[in-house]
Amino acid sequence: AGYRRDERLRRQWQTDRRDLRAIAVLERLTAHPMPRRYFAPSALLPSGWVESVLIVVGDDGVIASVAASAIDSDAEHLNGPVIPGMPNLHSHAFQRAMAGLTQKAGPEGDSFWAWRELMYRFLARLTPDDVEAIATELYIEMLGAGYTSVAEFHYLHHDPTGKPYANPIEMAERICAAANTAGIGLTLLPVFYAHSNFGGLAPTAGQRRFITDTDRFSRMLDALGPSLHANPMQRLGVAPHSLRAVAPEELQRVLEYGDSVDDAMPVHIHAAEQQKEVDDCVAWSGTRPMQWLFDNVVVNERWCVIHATHMDETETVALAGSRAVAGLCPTTEGDLGDGLFNGKAFLAHNGRFGIGGDSHVGVDPFLELRLFEYGQRINYQQRNVFGLMRAESFGGRLYRDACSGGAQALGQRIGAIAAHHRADWIVLEESDLAIAERQGDELLDSAIFGPARAPVRDVMVGGQWRVRDGAHARSGQSATRYRATLKRLLT
Repeated sequence: AGYRRDERLRRQWQTDRRDLRAIAVLERLTAHPMPRRYFAPSALLPSGWVESVLIVVGDDGVIASVAASAIDSDAEHLNGPVIPGMPNLHSHAFQRAMAGLTQKAGPEGDSFWAWRELMYRFLARLTPDDVEAIATELYIEMLGAGYTSVAEFHYLHHDPTGKPYANPIEMAERICAAANTAGIGLTLLPVFYAHSNFGGLAPTAGQRRFITDTDRFSRMLDALGPSLHANPMQRLGVAPHSLRAVAPEELQRVLEYGDSVDDAMPVHIHAAEQQKEVDDCVAWSGTRPMQWLFDNVVVNERWCVIHATHMDETETVALAGSRAVAGLCPTTEGDLGDGLFNGKAFLAHNGRFGIGGDSHVGVDPFLELRLFEYGQRINYQQRNVFGLMRAESFGGRLYRDACSGGAQALGQRIGAIAAHHRADWIVLEESDLAIAERQGDELLDSAIFGPARAPVRDVMVGGQWRVRDGAHARSGQSATRYRATLKRLLT
């Protein structure tokens, strides 16, 4: 009543009402933010390539809906064709900093095992700050290349003397922090590593930063679980390193504890990467490593078997039938002289695969796919090794299968532009002449097999733009920190 009698108070009352209405609107928007709308001239959906696509993304970074043949109204217009972001299913982030250092003749680099000794000497100097700096730079590079998520096979747990840090999950938390800074999706795979070879042999001095026991490892999972569970961009898995590094009873305990934490937890393991590993396994058990796994544990769709290079025909068919994912890392496998995966038989039996960067001598999903395909062509001296239907695209098949297999291996709703999947996608750069004037799967054929130099224009992860016009907002700051880290490590 006083406001109505006094003109000054009346004007103040009207102002207050406007402010209150504005506050109420802001509160409603904060509680229920408006979904974001994006219009793509064309997009690769699970059903195939579609024109005029409207993608609606919720405030949780998840795709709410996808509509084809839509009308370009108030949506943000995307500047090129859109494809799902590629999962990178196998990474040792710290090895990015030693890429190129083993390319010399002589015992330092002539075999996987000599390379491993140099790697041990390199990692002996790494601090938690170094690991975070290297991982941040790597993850930014991954995003720029078209990877939108990564499975980090994390075994660098302790200080250079092999003593646990005051915070036993210090190194793991640095990996999570690097992923957060870069803005990449993460499945963190703490690695159980206890022995130097089959038969429970004692670890070497170079392995002391990896070594743990089952009790300490279970505490590590317990400590990491809550923070990763609370982060929609991150997921926890488990990784027994390899049969040579994990005794049978330890493998069983690690798997049982992982199941008690999360019975859908991804399980990753190295297997049959090198012929020596196969020979050593036969000498120890009388059985090849992949066959030993099938005989002793349940290998199913939760599993990702890294490399699986040296399998016989029986093992190849069994792995395909298990619905596990074969984790292929062609640039690393080529660099180390591992050999060629038996892709023809594996895919003929509907095997599932994805790609990884491993030691990161290459940070490019299109390159990994090209090397995988070319390796099979060279091995079998033919094209269309995988028996595609008439006019079916090599690049289209490879890209779709790797996205699907990578998403399964990471245990995340990714790898597809579809409702209820995380909004992880790539906008292709049509100004790159290798993909200019291409349409549909021709874009993927040209990005993988053509002379494409910069096929990635923009990258979205979890509903947030991470790369725009080929640039990441944190690339300059990260590169400066990375260079300083290298200068200290290499002098």
